[in-house]
Amino acid sequence: MGDPAGIGPEIIARALCERPGLRTQIVVVGDASTLASAARLVTTGALPLTVAEIDDIEDLAAVPSGCMAVVQACRLAAPVEIGRISPQAGRAAADCIEWAAQAALQGRARAVVTAPIHKEALAAAGVAHPGHTEMLQSLSAAHLGVPVSALPVRMMLSCPGLSTVLVSIHLSLRKALDAVTLEQVLQTVRITQAHCRRTGTARPRIAVAGLNPHAGEGGLFGWEDRDIIAPAVADARREGIEASGPHAPDTVFMRARQGEFDVVVAMYHDQGLIPVKLLGLDEGVNTTLGLPFVRTSPDHGTAFDIAGTGRASASSLLAAIDAALAAGPTS
Repeated sequence: MGDPAGIGPEIIARALCERPGLRTQIVVVGDASTLASAARLVTTGALPLTVAEIDDIEDLAAVPSGCMAVVQACRLAAPVEIGRISPQAGRAAADCIEWAAQAALQGRARAVVTAPIHKEALAAAGVAHPGHTEMLQSLSAAHLGVPVSALPVRMMLSCPGLSTVLVSIHLSLRKALDAVTLEQVLQTVRITQAHCRRTGTARPRIAVAGLNPHAGEGGLFGWEDRDIIAPAVADARREGIEASGPHAPDTVFMRARQGEFDVVVAMYHDQGLIPVKLLGLDEGVNTTLGLPFVRTSPDHGTAFDIAGTGRASASSLLAAIDAALAAGPTS
């Protein structure tokens, strides 16, 4: 469901109105009352949508047509204020994420598609993780009985014509620079290769973006490209991976979009996300690589400024659902 104060509930309802056939494939994990309100907000006379509360995923087959199947995974003492950060909303979002992740880890769900959450609300609720990716990684590691460090994950953002995978995710820029190590870059390339192969690209062409302007110009504008990124690319190539770089970061995304590369490995959050969101925010998809189950999400946030107005588009959520349905097994 995502944060109940954001657009998550209404874009879920809108997606099920625009694509009624999905109602037989999707169980919404959330708060039935919140989702019923969202359904009333976006439903038109020609596309009625009501909520059917179920106890578990297995009950989906018994849900009448025209209904949104909802598992009550969180409890709100009262409706949250739409468009406002609150601990109650953050706790509800976290409880839904955990329920859905456990269902996927137990093999009861084929994939998890997450609606947007608000990181400040998570923090206000006392959640130890800054976002979906870190929370799902921790839950998965605990389920597998391994330390979090033994389950490396990466964020991949995609829009039509461009996919990019991030070496680091939710870190300050100063800390993100420290995260650019030979081991982290090489690991990202390996995870990217494995995902591309699983989804049908046998020999993906992986472009590795540089960190500094012009990829450092041989050390004139920084040493990291020469001393860290280039050796990581060389190691990847010795493993048989079709990786190249470091490429100048101000042109590599354009080159990928023109068809020269299948995916770009970016060094930090904004380097990789700005081009994807510029080119295709309405159709962008966030995929977590490295988890033991498929997880996707829309490539936008909670949009508190328009939450509750019924104006939010479901395009990115529908793209995330399609990506989840099309994904192959994770192992």
